[in-house]
Amino acid sequence: MRIAACQMVSGTNIDENIHTAKSLIDSAAQSGAELVVLPEYFSLMPASDKDWVAAAETFGYGPVQKAMSQAAKEAQIWLVAGTIPLKADDDQHFIDACIVYNPSGEVAARYDKIHLFQFERGDEHYEEAQTTQAGSEVKTVAIETWEGAWKVGLSVCFDLRFPELFRKLDTPDIITLPAAFTSFTGRAHWDPLLRARAIENQCYVLACAQGGNHENGRQTWGHSILIDPWGATVAELTQGEGVLLAEVQAGRIKQTRDILPALKSRAL
Repeated sequence: MRIAACQMVSGTNIDENIHTAKSLIDSAAQSGAELVVLPEYFSLMPASDKDWVAAAETFGYGPVQKAMSQAAKEAQIWLVAGTIPLKADDDQHFIDACIVYNPSGEVAARYDKIHLFQFERGDEHYEEAQTTQAGSEVKTVAIETWEGAWKVGLSVCFDLRFPELFRKLDTPDIITLPAAFTSFTGRAHWDPLLRARAIENQCYVLACAQGGNHENGRQTWGHSILIDPWGATVAELTQGEGVLLAEVQAGRIKQTRDILPALKSRAL
């Protein structure tokens, strides 16, 4: 199956970001991708975190969700719509939700980001819990392609640092990770953490990132990447807007699990 990650450098204008996302989705679909992933915060990288709260949509309604539903349907693809801000239980927070659309444009799954980013280094400071309501349930989705079924495990950005979440996905074939890693943390930890998750779970990991200098001054690491079940890089896109295209093979997953049956040997 051909899959794609649409790397972006999102700004403060939602309409412009949606236009860019749809253009990248169309490009990926025209190149034969059946599964397409967008980055975290693809629709908005705001000047203030409170802008995500203001832009939050009711689940099932709103311009961003409508646009992504239409994009999946028109392109006839499975779309992991990065994250979309949804309304939370109070008006001080939003939910950082990863919504998966099937080729009919219907919602096939929704995962709410569980682990919220905390970071402080000099003037650079992030405390997502101040405006983000954490999720609590791990989620997988079964996608059907002409080659057969694939079990896709959903995760978002800071989740990458918590291997116990990925164990609860129960041996997926592919893990998707929309992200907006900072340049500082990405340079140090992005690659080894992604490889660890692929090797531990003996599956493909497709990480789709924000990658560049944003209007709000934030610098994101980029390096969208597909890693195979043995921990090898299949394809990578370093910085800037673009489409990463690559192939995943069910036989590669089976081969890895057959020659090194680590998942069957788990004692805990």
